[in-house]
Amino acid sequence: MSKYFEDIHLGEQADLGSYQFTAEEIIRFAAAYDPQPFHVDEARAADSHFGGLIASGWHTAAIWMKLMVAYQTRLARTRGLPEHGERPKMGPSPGFREMKWMAPVRAGDTIRYTSRVTEKIDLSSK
Repeated sequence: MSKYFEDIHLGEQADLGSYQFTAEEIIRFAAAYDPQPFHVDEARAADSHFGGLIASGWHTAAIWMKLMVAYQTRLARTRGLPEHGERPKMGPSPGFREMKWMAPVRAGDTIRYTSRVTEKIDLSSK
């Protein structure tokens, strides 16, 4: 992470960027990690309750992580922090609540990802 705990403020929001999902990528990811018919087979997906091919929820979450890592790397560079060595480090998340997939992500959809600080938790282990 590019900020120390005390420099993070409630309400901060970061625009992580957007990502367009393609049918080929949806199928490739799902074949490796979530091989359900509505993720890997366009014809079977069309006959499902989704009515077409959709991205795995884990695919959409993995893209969030990809964009978060890229955002943190950019932020570190703009702050002049070194690639390695003395700089704030990201650690395990103390948790999150209410992760929801509100609507299916379909081939051709572009999703914009943001991150917002809603709470800061002092961990007793730190």
